[in-house]
Amino acid sequence: MAGTIEVLVPGGQANPGPPLGPELGPTPVDVQAVVSQINEETAAFDGTEVPVTVEYDDDGSFTIEVGVPPTAELVKDEAGFDTGSGEPQENFVADLTVEQVKQIADQKHSDLLSYDLKNAAKEVVGTCTSLGVTIEGENPREFKQRIDDGEYDDVFAAEAEA
Repeated sequence: MAGTIEVLVPGGQANPGPPLGPELGPTPVDVQAVVSQINEETAAFDGTEVPVTVEYDDDGSFTIEVGVPPTAELVKDEAGFDTGSGEPQENFVADLTVEQVKQIADQKHSDLLSYDLKNAAKEVVGTCTSLGVTIEGENPREFKQRIDDGEYDDVFAAEAEA
């Protein structure tokens, strides 16, 4: 009776309680081993909700696949706020640096539709627009235009050449 379990866990902070424990309890896997491996693989997302898929076999063996948190969650975590702005065009709730945008784009790149880091960063900036987050104190729409104009090509160049 092999199976698959999909859960959201706080990065690096999974435990044998819900949601993992009740899901894994009836299976032949060692729950503590699963929890330990999840915590190792999600440590970089410290506290941010991370999608995790656990596939197990009848012999107790298991594999873990860690997804990437939603872009909005990464932006919120990086900027240190809980809720986006109700009026994102007028009221801004936080500010990110170019380096923070690059870091989020790096983390999300494999899940995004973009071919390179520059376009991944533009997708992150789009999320900032809807949350009411400025970049370097600037409206995200204006910042995106500056990316399009090539002002940040040096920041995103390493990946753009690949």
